[in-house]
Amino acid sequence: MQRRAALGDERAYTDLIRLTQGATYRLIARYVFDRVEANDLLQETYAAGWLAIKRYDTDRPFGPWLRRIALNKCRDWSRRRMVRRAIAGVLGLETSEAQSAAEPGLDAEGQLIERETSDRLAREIAKLPAKLKEPLLLTAIEGLSQAEVAALLGISTKAV
Repeated sequence: MQRRAALGDERAYTDLIRLTQGATYRLIARYVFDRVEANDLLQETYAAGWLAIKRYDTDRPFGPWLRRIALNKCRDWSRRRMVRRAIAGVLGLETSEAQSAAEPGLDAEGQLIERETSDRLAREIAKLPAKLKEPLLLTAIEGLSQAEVAALLGISTKAV
């Protein structure tokens, strides 16, 4: 399927999207903590992947290749966000914090606690520089090994 996609087979690429969409969305959503932005970045990731598919090395796994694209999209988003915040600060405009949705099935109090905890965690993770945030998200939340993260980010395992 990966080889067919790399040759420009749209159906094969669509199949790869179906296989990787959940994990890719979770990575992006945990990076940006905004569902609308995460959906937009997911679409941008797959569009960029399709445009770059001819350069994809089919001897390597598709998932890490796509996660690298997703991380680059998240980094771009983060830089744009910092610029918007700086401009808003200069102009005296307020910025809104991203709200994460509570887990379904919780009672009202549980949802409130879950939302407050998620919001606090999102704010703290968002404060981290990319070189700390990315390994954290990929290992602790996405469950990748340190070696996989090192290969994905192009850094040493010790740096992870």
